Amino acid sequence: MSKLHGKVVGEVSYREGDGMDMKIPQGNCEIEETKLDVTLGWQDGDARGSAAIPLPDFQRYVDSGALVVEAYTEEEQEAHA
Repeated sequence: MSKLHGKVVGEVSYREGDGMDMKIPQGNCEIEETKLDVTLGWQDGDARGSAAIPLPDFQRYVDSGALVVEAYTEEEQEAHA
């Protein structure tokens, strides 16, 4: 498991159960990556939010430039290549 810093700069969303997609606000976020999913944590004014996102969705957001990961180590970069 790794903890990283990132920034939402485009449209990034998550789904609560079988509900509608919910947008994550643009700005700084904390990223906690496991083998199964990625949890994003953010602050929107006085409210804090977090969401678990499947790894394929996370990778799509990173590849599209909607989510910028600011602190990958060399090993983590190789794992995502």
